[in-house]
Amino acid sequence: MTTNEHHRHTPSGYAPEHPARLPWSTLAPEVYKAMVRLDAASRKGLDPKLIELVKVRASQINRCALCLDMHSKDALAAGESVERLVQLSAWEESQHFYTEKELAAIELTEAVTVLTDGFVPDEVYAKAAEHFEEAELVQLIASITVINAWNRFGVSTRQAPGHYAPGDLKH
Repeated sequence: MTTNEHHRHTPSGYAPEHPARLPWSTLAPEVYKAMVRLDAASRKGLDPKLIELVKVRASQINRCALCLDMHSKDALAAGESVERLVQLSAWEESQHFYTEKELAAIELTEAVTVLTDGFVPDEVYAKAAEHFEEAELVQLIASITVINAWNRFGVSTRQAPGHYAPGDLKH
């Protein structure tokens, strides 16, 4: 991308957009297509708003700007409120914005995403198991795992946020 093309996407007075390091989806199209299929399969049977909360929270932790852009927009398009999205990064202090089921999913998302101690704590898993049927819990874990994979592609190849519109090809 040339400097002029680069600035074409940036409003006047704002810092320039970083160019992507690699166009990974075109360089590895079979991997990309497999990820899209895995993502679609992981969503089955789960509430779309819950999935978007999970995807936004994991993307906040992983600092994936592309996925934050995409899943915040998808959450809003699915009927999520701006207030709940804004509070998500401070969910522990804002628990009253979420249902117990959503809180269990958010906490499980953090545990699976970070894996600081090398495992998901029993109490976090047990709380999620109280709110999700086994098949639903597996789907949730799959969705958390998939967004973490997308985040790693987005962050390592520096995919630029700001160009996604709800309804575009999802990942």
